[in-house]
Amino acid sequence: MEYVNKLKVFNDPVHGFISIPDELIFDIIQHPTFQRLRRICQTGLTEMVYPGSKHSRFHHALGAMHLMQKAIETLRAKNVEITDEEKNGVLCAILLHDIGHGPFSHTLENTLIENLYHEKISLFLMELLNGEFSGELDLAIKIFKGEYEKHFLTQLVSSQLDMDRLDYLKRDSFFTGVVEGNINPDRIISTLNVKDDLLVVDSKGIYSIEKYLTARMFMYWQVYNHRTSFSAEVFLTQAFRRAKELSRNGETLFATDALAYFLQNEMKDNLITQLDQFTKLDDSDVWASLKEWQHHEDIILSYLSRCLINRTLPASKIFNEPITNEKLKELEDEAKTYLGIEDGSYFVHQSNIKVIPYDKTKSPIFIMNKDQSLQEISESPLQILSHNLLNPIEKFHLCYLDVKKNI
Repeated sequence: MEYVNKLKVFNDPVHGFISIPDELIFDIIQHPTFQRLRRICQTGLTEMVYPGSKHSRFHHALGAMHLMQKAIETLRAKNVEITDEEKNGVLCAILLHDIGHGPFSHTLENTLIENLYHEKISLFLMELLNGEFSGELDLAIKIFKGEYEKHFLTQLVSSQLDMDRLDYLKRDSFFTGVVEGNINPDRIISTLNVKDDLLVVDSKGIYSIEKYLTARMFMYWQVYNHRTSFSAEVFLTQAFRRAKELSRNGETLFATDALAYFLQNEMKDNLITQLDQFTKLDDSDVWASLKEWQHHEDIILSYLSRCLINRTLPASKIFNEPITNEKLKELEDEAKTYLGIEDGSYFVHQSNIKVIPYDKTKSPIFIMNKDQSLQEISESPLQILSHNLLNPIEKFHLCYLDVKKNI
């Protein structure tokens, strides 16, 4: 049998060299379900605004695992007991934390498999992989679900200060070029500690944490909720809404077998069957379909598809107050008249966007003072910004077909 070196090294543009610390992790990365993440864009349709933002979920998963290795090293150096088995478990947990994402990440979430979000799908897929790997992911799953006795390990995977966020902020800032989102993960990780089974931050790191919280807030408003890419994502979900309606009314649309399954079926099959089809999907299924659908005789489907393929996107605006139902109806009527269709709701959409920069009620961040006492960050006398980051920021996004511009 040919020897395979499983302890390989990836050259990552964000973190530098990323090593594979364990043969099990190599086998997970090589698994087709994980390799699928290479073909799923990390930031949905953000490339419509930031052309460099084409990095994948595969990139992100490796980066998060890399930062987890650094976090484990840091905590061990501070005499936090973490066994080799626990290290391996938490590395597998963070590596697989996003394996449940579908095409374009969050964009089509709850559209393909309704009422089931990527966190749940990730867990189901981890359990299926655990069967293939003879139970070697038992501990990773416990950590992922928050059922392991050392709660701080779960916090490293999922909290307001986890390795997931530290990687995606640094990575998304790098690939979009939005410098306001740039953070220093190494500095933040160097200040992590554990007290009373809680992941905490040494007091010297408080300003790095405040910078991280503000960077995340700016990334939400400048990137993740950017009005133009948000409109593109709305049109994509509306194209799938129309494609589903046509398919379930007997039309045969161009689609890969896996995508056709989700367009045609009412999701009455068992979850295993659904997940089997789901893991065959990636961004390429969607782009190939849109390219064909832009020539379909159905005006609604073809127009939406053309807008996405050619980046002729709808008017997009952000308001502090919601637009009235009367105004929305007026915009829908304009779209109906312009396109000669019976339903203009596909082309007019209002969304409520609420961002909480820091939520002290959900996995609060604690600062550990030199006397070992703990203080929630917004109550620390050292804080400068944290107290102001508690207030939700709410906006209303409107996209609509600008008939006057198109005439």
